[in-house]
Amino acid sequence: MSVNPFTFYRGSALTMATDLGTRPNSGLNVQLCGDAHLSNFGLFAAPDRAVIFDINDFDETLPGPFEFDVARLTTSFTLAAQNNGFSGVEIENITLAAANSYRTAIAEFAKMGELEIWYNRVDASVLSGWGRDAAGAKGAQAAKRTIAKAQKRDTWSALSKLTEVVDGGRQFINAPPVLVRISLESDVHPIIGGLLEQYRGSLIDDRRELLSRFRLLDVGHKVVGVGSVGLLAFVILLQGRDESDLLVLQVKQAVRSVLEPVTAPSEFDKQGERVVSGQRLTQAASDIFLGWIRGKQGRDFYIRQLRDMKWSPDVTLLAPAYLRAYAMICGHTLARAHARSGDAIAIDSYLGTSAKFDNAMLNFGLAYAEQVGKDFARYTDAIASGRVAVTRDEVVTANLAFAASAEYGIQAVRTPTAELAGG
Repeated sequence: MSVNPFTFYRGSALTMATDLGTRPNSGLNVQLCGDAHLSNFGLFAAPDRAVIFDINDFDETLPGPFEFDVARLTTSFTLAAQNNGFSGVEIENITLAAANSYRTAIAEFAKMGELEIWYNRVDASVLSGWGRDAAGAKGAQAAKRTIAKAQKRDTWSALSKLTEVVDGGRQFINAPPVLVRISLESDVHPIIGGLLEQYRGSLIDDRRELLSRFRLLDVGHKVVGVGSVGLLAFVILLQGRDESDLLVLQVKQAVRSVLEPVTAPSEFDKQGERVVSGQRLTQAASDIFLGWIRGKQGRDFYIRQLRDMKWSPDVTLLAPAYLRAYAMICGHTLARAHARSGDAIAIDSYLGTSAKFDNAMLNFGLAYAEQVGKDFARYTDAIASGRVAVTRDEVVTANLAFAASAEYGIQAVRTPTAELAGG
């Protein structure tokens, strides 16, 4: 978060949710992503193995006013464009593209039948069209190359980087602080098995049968992204028919949404179930292994495949035309997500046919980006003065051990040898 205002923004969803909660809202509720910044969109494989583009992070999902997500998205493009050093006109055009794409897409979905909305998705052909519109044939080719990159990021690409074969068996590598292997000692193995059985119960029936054909091989602790720092996350290695039939699952802690204080408490007692339910409702197609568990100590987790053709662009490398095209794709995708759970006709009527909404989002994005810059300056000043303690990657040399209680609680425990800045 201390790198630049954009990374600070990515890690401060709670701050923005609190700010948005003080403003009047439309009262037109949808299932919000809750943290709809541009880095939480990307490519992944649908169950039919087609590569599609959609929202890919639902840690904060909760019902709420549709404009919360739109404001989060448009401001992220403002900040990304500023961080890339684009001109004022380019920044405005990119921000407007996100808002305009959302508004025009909602108008399209308002005319569609419910089934047509439900089956709608952004696939390879749609992405190529967006690329062609942005930069002609060159843009279409860039889209095809992007999809090809995503298709290479499958289970085996993850296995090649995260695992090794030892004494004839595959296991996770030990590469702290990013990945720390957890030894499956005799007292730990049955506890993990119990958690997997609970997870199996959260799956749709046919997926339960599929999971039952895999057995546990190994477990590791893996660091997660900026917005999830401080939450527990694990990886689980499973084997099916033979050593070539492998599956890697990610287990990630779920806590209460940052939106709860400004919207309403979740209808779900289990936060992992909240995340999974919101994701299934909002995405055009979801991971077949999406499920949840709760440890008896009260910690909630959701589970998904670690990598299944998942890919998001490095926006710092995008030229203005491509970032603008990306803004249009994200705006369209967010509108489709909202149309699945909300009233697209009502939202379309609220937004109207003029550019008034687009300009309002632009003005908000510019003003809020300025506020983020001020907050970031205060944050880095607090770090420099020692008022805020931070942990740097280079000093996280902790030997992470796995502690699993008889109550099925999971936690990563740092041994006394750990030297962590700021405690």
